[in-house]
Amino acid sequence: MEETKTFAEFAISEDVLQAISDMGFEEPTPIQLMAIPQILEGNDVTGQAQTGTGKTAAFGIPIIERLDPENKNVQALVLSPTRELTIQTAEEFSRLMKYKHGLNVVPIYGGQPIDRQLRALRGPVQVVIGTPGRVIDHINRGTLHLDEVSMFVLDEADQMLDMGFREDIEAIFRETPAERQTILFSATMPGPILDITKRFQKDPVFVKITRRELTVPQIEQTYIEVRERDKLEALCRMLDINNPELAIVFCNTKRTVDDLMSRMQARGYFVEALHGDMKQIQRDRVMARFRAGSIDVLIATDVAARGIDVDDVDIVFNYDVPQDVEYYVHRIGRTGRAGRTGKSVTFVAPREIYKLRDIQRYAKIKIAKTPIPSLDDVAEMKQQLFLDKVRDVMKAGELEIYLPLVEQLLETETDGEEQEVTSIEVAAALLKMHLEDSKTSMSEEIVELQPRAEPVPFKGEVEEGTYENCGAEPGMVRFRITLGKNQQIRPKDIVGAFAGECDIPGSAIGRIDLYSNYSFVEVPLEHADHVAEVMGGATIRGKELQISVATPRPERDGNDFRRDRRGGGDRGGFRDRKPYNNNRGSYGNKGGNNYRRDGDRRGGDRRGGDRRNFRREPSHDFYD
Repeated sequence: MEETKTFAEFAISEDVLQAISDMGFEEPTPIQLMAIPQILEGNDVTGQAQTGTGKTAAFGIPIIERLDPENKNVQALVLSPTRELTIQTAEEFSRLMKYKHGLNVVPIYGGQPIDRQLRALRGPVQVVIGTPGRVIDHINRGTLHLDEVSMFVLDEADQMLDMGFREDIEAIFRETPAERQTILFSATMPGPILDITKRFQKDPVFVKITRRELTVPQIEQTYIEVRERDKLEALCRMLDINNPELAIVFCNTKRTVDDLMSRMQARGYFVEALHGDMKQIQRDRVMARFRAGSIDVLIATDVAARGIDVDDVDIVFNYDVPQDVEYYVHRIGRTGRAGRTGKSVTFVAPREIYKLRDIQRYAKIKIAKTPIPSLDDVAEMKQQLFLDKVRDVMKAGELEIYLPLVEQLLETETDGEEQEVTSIEVAAALLKMHLEDSKTSMSEEIVELQPRAEPVPFKGEVEEGTYENCGAEPGMVRFRITLGKNQQIRPKDIVGAFAGECDIPGSAIGRIDLYSNYSFVEVPLEHADHVAEVMGGATIRGKELQISVATPRPERDGNDFRRDRRGGGDRGGFRDRKPYNNNRGSYGNKGGNNYRRDGDRRGGDRRGGDRRNFRREPSHDFYD
């Protein structure tokens, strides 16, 4: 297949091309190049690609092209492992549908009142994007019908299997027509994923994007969490603090590049823009000025920046978090060249933190958080730079023509009376004039930010007055939920619900103790507050639960189901569960899942205490 270099070369409509242009995408990512033509042709596709490689557009663009606006029923279903990803995917679909009249997308996920989703599903809906649990609930309620689904997407399939959604996925497959197009994306391809492709796909086309390793260890990489409206001020302060000879600022869209250039020029910075809409002669002129040092800051998109070959760039700013993990690597590689050290700073809006985590995970790097410099920090740096400049001028000499002016100042009279003035006072007065003039040009203080708190490392003891005496193992918090074996709840259901609703790795969930009408589950201390807030009033398998901090755990007696610290095995242990990587069943247990739906392992029902309720009494709203 001949590689397509631009979106315009795909067999897609002008409406979608305009939407892509509005989103600022200049050219397809590698996974889009490979997947879009195949999906447009109606082929089943299995794609191996990491998060942050443009997968959503890779299946979203061709799906939208293949939808029938005259058909008001659900034609495409996308399954996502978490509600966060569900929301993000739905938002991208909406942007791609911008000029496609008559098409609608509805996200369905837990944590949102079901009434809102019911109203949305009653209207014309061609695309549904949801978490497996909530999709199953709607199917069971008769509010979601999949009999006209012609395209079915499993996004982040390995995560969904790892979270225990395999049975739900298979149940959803059975609700869709046999003659459908099935698209699967996964970061890894373990045995159970391949088993799904064999069972539910027809002659799938395999596409694979290999992650590249980061090869620029000499670059100091940091990020700043900042609101969108404060990005410009934060950038200006970082430029003033670092005082680079040459800097590059990367933006995701041409529109942002042009807007940022005009705003920075208004502030007195020597900046120029570089993007795909500029003619080659314009690009060459800008690059010549940048290399010569006539401009200090170059603002560019990823596509335009590929022609940048400058060895002495001091610092790279990611004004926008890059859309593709690979782009991050390319961007920061513009500094730290020719054996030099370099810096990179990424501006991250609070809702984009997950993108930064993806970059760190797949590039195997650590990006440290740094604060926004205060106005005092900037003023202090400007003072230091001015003093350094004064020293350079004194060292250079040739000051004779200015000495008479200084002598004149030393002979100052005030109101006809001589005033004794020293040379030090004259110098101080000149400094004051310069620095106050500089201060007046500075921006106002950024409104107090509310940055995301960093996880607090566990020190060996649970914080006093918070989760003490809950019976958890060190570094964990033990919760009691009001569902158990009598409600047909299984450990994998708990893992899937907690991981999906709270957006934490399934592997982070600790020991699970399952009883007749209640259960205990341990989660890491740093996630405890979030779990308590999110899971209050949530549901597992359609059954609403209450959550509270547990009382100390009773002695082990063999009647409970546990995640064993020693890992998976025939005993049903769930500690250090291995995701599907050894053909041993869902959680590394030989022979599959040892936990039976009817909970037939008998035992006494030892009632645990209910120390603290974190939420109001459950409302009548339905939660996943």
